[in-house]
Amino acid sequence: MSADILTRPARGADVARGRVRRARRRRVVSLVLALLVAAAFAVTLMAGHTFYPLDDVVRVVMGEQVPGASFTVGRLRLPRAVLAVVAGASFGLAGVTFQTMLRNPLASPDVIGISAGASAAAAVAIVVFSLGGTQVSVVAIAAALAVALLVYTLAFKDGVVGTRLILIGIGMAAILDSVIAYVLSQAAEWDLQEAMRWLTGSLNGSTWDRTLPALVALAVLCPVLLSQARNLSAVRLGDDTASALGVHVERTRITVIVAAVGLIAFATAAAGPIAFVAFLAGPIAARITGPGGSLLVPAGLVGALLVLVADFTGQFALGMRYPVGVVTGVLGAPYLVYLIIRTNRAGSSL
Repeated sequence: MSADILTRPARGADVARGRVRRARRRRVVSLVLALLVAAAFAVTLMAGHTFYPLDDVVRVVMGEQVPGASFTVGRLRLPRAVLAVVAGASFGLAGVTFQTMLRNPLASPDVIGISAGASAAAAVAIVVFSLGGTQVSVVAIAAALAVALLVYTLAFKDGVVGTRLILIGIGMAAILDSVIAYVLSQAAEWDLQEAMRWLTGSLNGSTWDRTLPALVALAVLCPVLLSQARNLSAVRLGDDTASALGVHVERTRITVIVAAVGLIAFATAAAGPIAFVAFLAGPIAARITGPGGSLLVPAGLVGALLVLVADFTGQFALGMRYPVGVVTGVLGAPYLVYLIIRTNRAGSSL
């Protein structure tokens, strides 16, 4: 008994040192990711069919007039790069929020139908009602919120079980995909190009009018999610454990769902449903940061980096131009198949 008592302080010290090491690793990884995002952002502004040196780019960003660069960088590349960061961070934050809350890597917004809701509503607005611009964005945002509420309501039975919500969300996504297919089959040729942006995700034609609402949403909703990071980590341990730790489970769940769906809705309205970014950002962040702690900040940075790199690759590295959603789809689809196979071999359900 006395020997056991003597070893307890040592064990406690080991646990404390482990926590410090994990926290230090998260900070270092987050810093490295932030530097990579900054580097990719700078390359996106400098490189293209015309290369501009970094000092010219900085001068344009600071508001100076630089012949040639002011238009190409200031009017074309800068809004596109900012939207890539905003949309990627929004998708990454929202995706890891759902995956953490429901304790399932399949529980990302593009898998459970939220992105499909925005896309279906946008396609109907464009093809059936001939709407455009801000009107389509408003419709898409409202539809994403409505689909999220419907899925949550259908999945609620003495609380929300992750598997039930995922299965209902997948079914809802299938229904909405059918709606999209039918609407596109009836679309006129001139409506198809605009509608396809809402199906694949694209940063083509980015403007400040498209970017600013998503940027404001990220500035408002990101702090809400970060303020719930500790409670969200507790919910990951199970409702009973979280309640025992003093967390108001349903209030936390509703708060983070509203914030995450808001991020998805505004990002989708600005850039379309960029495939698999919300799905990939969380697992990648978890792999490089290690166990323990919140994944919100690393996942947001991974999402921003994914969209920046995928968009640049789609523009200049593949011989012809592809929308960013095509590139992320090529990356995400194999991982989805791998994850389902791994889950099946482990003998567990979704």
